[in-house]
Amino acid sequence: MTDLRMALAAEVDGSLDRLIEVTRRLVAVASPNPPSDTSAIAPVAEALLREIPGIEVEVVEPAPRIKSLIGRIRSGRPGRRLIFNGHLDTFPILEHLPWTVPPLGGVLKDGKLYGRGVCDMKGGIACSLLAASLLARHRDAWSGEIVLTLAGDEENMGALGTGWMLEHVPHARGDANICGDVGSPKVVRFGEKGLMWVEVEAAGSPAHGAHVHRGTNAIDRLRVALDRLKELETVPFQAPPVVTRAIAKAKPISEPLSGAGEAETLQRVTVNIGTIEGGASPNLVPTQALARADIRLPVGITTDVLAAKLDDWLGPLEGVTWRAIRRFEASFTPPDHEIVVRTAKVAAEVLGSAPAVNMRVGGSDSRWYRPAGVPTVVLGLTPFNMGGADEYVLVDELSAVAKIHTLTAYDFLTG
Repeated sequence: MTDLRMALAAEVDGSLDRLIEVTRRLVAVASPNPPSDTSAIAPVAEALLREIPGIEVEVVEPAPRIKSLIGRIRSGRPGRRLIFNGHLDTFPILEHLPWTVPPLGGVLKDGKLYGRGVCDMKGGIACSLLAASLLARHRDAWSGEIVLTLAGDEENMGALGTGWMLEHVPHARGDANICGDVGSPKVVRFGEKGLMWVEVEAAGSPAHGAHVHRGTNAIDRLRVALDRLKELETVPFQAPPVVTRAIAKAKPISEPLSGAGEAETLQRVTVNIGTIEGGASPNLVPTQALARADIRLPVGITTDVLAAKLDDWLGPLEGVTWRAIRRFEASFTPPDHEIVVRTAKVAAEVLGSAPAVNMRVGGSDSRWYRPAGVPTVVLGLTPFNMGGADEYVLVDELSAVAKIHTLTAYDFLTG
């Protein structure tokens, strides 16, 4: 390890109070999605960015109250551009849940830092901000640029956040991206499943519940359609061997952190029927029924394939229609790509043991970066009670993630 690299690692170790303070400043301002309003948190993020020496800051607002920020740090020498991407919006606060601490209080106790959005992903943003700040102070030691993209709208799939920045801000793209979204410092995520959200609707004809022979039950029609929908889980496909090998190798480390069955879930289509509506009274034959489902698809199969299956299976059903609400393809950066290898190497150095290198079950704004041609890894904090009461992160992990971000960026920009 070079003297400067050692110094950077030591600076991260000495910056724990700063990491906690920055995370608390972000947590203190609510930014729930819905309604995808980041107008209150944006000035806080802007102030934090402007504390980085020599940074250029832009605030963009593609739609009213949906604000994102771009911070650009130039070394003054030609080289590669590294992106740190994060999102400012969070799950709803849900004050009615049994919180034992103030949801926006940033309470620190027993090595845990609490608050809505602390793991998803205001703590991760604090780690990237520290990495960028330390590297900005040593910009004579590396070449190229560091760009931070702090987005709104991620919980709403990001079209007005990261998606908009990638389309309209040229320097929001780069040669690699490190995203500090929720996960674990012990798992370097190089890809994620795709998704297709669908609505399935059925129509019937009215009758009294005692005279079912005179009506057509929309809920019965919907039940048949949903049984066909679930059959998407059996559609065959062929995943790239490099992905299946990585998932198998990661399983012993990744599953204890993410739950038994993660490896199997990563390698198949899943259908979660999330909501069902229909009917007005038990003694009336329902005339309308509607269900919404979240379909997640692995690398190796596309939303077009699944949509064609639904057309074939649901199209012939009388009174049944369906539509896709949202669609994103599965994506991955090859696990032997430089940014993946460097991140894994630094994580092993920081943690003292090799991390898993794996796909990601859930989505992130990396869904925008990889299709835009930007190799991307996700490495963030372990979530505890994410979206529920008493959401928290481990303070020790703040330092670990910040150090991994800092040293990986340094290695990438000096390599």
